Amino acid sequence: MSDNSPNDPIWERKIIEKLALESLTEQRRRRRWGIFFKLLGFAYLTVILLLAVDWGEAERLGDGKKHTALVQLTGIIRDKGDANAEHVLSALQSAFEDKGTAGVILRINSPGGSPVQAGIINDEIRRLRTKYPAIPLYAVVEDICASGGYYVAAAADRIFVDKASIVGSIGVLMDGYGFVGTMEKLGVERRLLTAGESKGFLDPFSPQNAEHKAHAQQMLGEVHKQFIEVVRKGRGKRLKETPEMFSGLMWTGAKSIELGLADGLGTIDSVARDVIKAEEMRDYTVKPNFAEKFAKQFGADMAEGAVGILSRFSLR
Repeated sequence: MSDNSPNDPIWERKIIEKLALESLTEQRRRRRWGIFFKLLGFAYLTVILLLAVDWGEAERLGDGKKHTALVQLTGIIRDKGDANAEHVLSALQSAFEDKGTAGVILRINSPGGSPVQAGIINDEIRRLRTKYPAIPLYAVVEDICASGGYYVAAAADRIFVDKASIVGSIGVLMDGYGFVGTMEKLGVERRLLTAGESKGFLDPFSPQNAEHKAHAQQMLGEVHKQFIEVVRKGRGKRLKETPEMFSGLMWTGAKSIELGLADGLGTIDSVARDVIKAEEMRDYTVKPNFAEKFAKQFGADMAEGAVGILSRFSLR
């Protein structure tokens, strides 16, 4: 029988077992508290995100009260950015469908971007204006409305600018770099294999091919012609064409009015108040949530390293 003396092996085993059990219990307790605090942090973040969502705005839109609908087009017009055709079309459609909309203001502050995205928006504005003839759409330019931005604005009933706005740049460009000379200095040999004689079209690591350059220039010319036709169709007799009109130059807002590229001076507030006659303004702009912004930015960063020279084909 054990006398519980310090030298008793049974007593020592019991002490070790007790210490091990207490250690295991403490680990479990820490694990449970860790899970608790993680869940608490997640719940806190969820509440913050929910508070950031303007639920009241969704209820307010569609109540039938007379107002001016605002859609904002800000930044470079591109598929992976906030100013893409999908977002702008969704906002425009919602604005025109609302029975309380007296008029739509497209607020533009863009240097341009994708001719495809700009063309899609231009076409949709024309479709909506035909479907809802009683609802006018006015473009209001702030700092800049150039190239693809003006491609979109040309579809508006009227264009309002600030006297110092930058307007125009009716042209198309395709830019890139050539690294042949640098490679020669570094002793780097380019080994390009293709199936198709033009598959290495405008490859920046190969000497420039005259036929490829001519073909690229032809494509630029075709898109430029489309751009010019859109501007002429949108502005009509208001346009006072000059030799420089479609050269890619830009002008101040004041000069753009003289040239017929714009109709007058105005802000979103003055147009809503004095032109549309509906001072209350409601913003229909699609605002991507945090998750969408992160996903799109991550996708854009991944694509940035993979795109070729043709991705630089733009209205800007």
